[in-house]
Amino acid sequence: MDNSTGNKFRFNGPVVAALVLAVGLGYGLSLVGSGLSARSGNAITVTGSAKVSAVADNVVWTLNVQESSPNVASAVKKVESSVLALNSYLTKGGVDAAAIESGGVNTMAINEYNNGNPTGRVLSYQANQNVTVRSKDVKLIKSLSNGIGALLQTGVNVNNYGPQFYVSNLSALRPQLLAAATIDAKSRGLSITKAVGSKLGAVIAVSSGPVQVTSPDSVDTSAGGMYDTSSIPKTVSVTVSVSFKVS
Repeated sequence: MDNSTGNKFRFNGPVVAALVLAVGLGYGLSLVGSGLSARSGNAITVTGSAKVSAVADNVVWTLNVQESSPNVASAVKKVESSVLALNSYLTKGGVDAAAIESGGVNTMAINEYNNGNPTGRVLSYQANQNVTVRSKDVKLIKSLSNGIGALLQTGVNVNNYGPQFYVSNLSALRPQLLAAATIDAKSRGLSITKAVGSKLGAVIAVSSGPVQVTSPDSVDTSAGGMYDTSSIPKTVSVTVSVSFKVS
């Protein structure tokens, strides 16, 4: 046989490799085109999310009045006087007296130390008392908290821990958000299956994540749920994981 004729049936190694690769890619794409039914037992799991803006309608504001004196009785009297001044600041500012709650007076001896060792001598006595304000007028409380410097300038020693703002209708918002998040999950599932030529079927399972309550510009989340209490406007969000049959 003529050698030139025999050469027609010889294949170059790289050419063979390219053909094998092309066949493999074609077969792989055909599997994708047939749908997602080959994955996860003919199912697909999609995450959906939903969020809504909310405004805090409850506030809890805790303050601590603290005074010190060489003797216990004097320290207690100073605290009582300062608490009266604080209550006056609050009520004159528009807070209902019934919304103000005063705790018990606590006292503590401030001992003298020398090189880390107690000398047995009491330097002074410290007395403190918590005052808690509970209100639905969140803007008023925020304003009073921001302006408490005017009271501090009079000599009253108050520790301001800042108001904590809460949304009271979370229980009503949660079902609405879960429904919206589930619809979002279905929409995403339809987009994914349509893109690969499959059909989205019935729901197999649904699981929901915790409610996240954050400030409007925050992207923070927590596995156990987050509840930001520092801001009046808030964003309430939730996620769901939905498994669908695929054909």
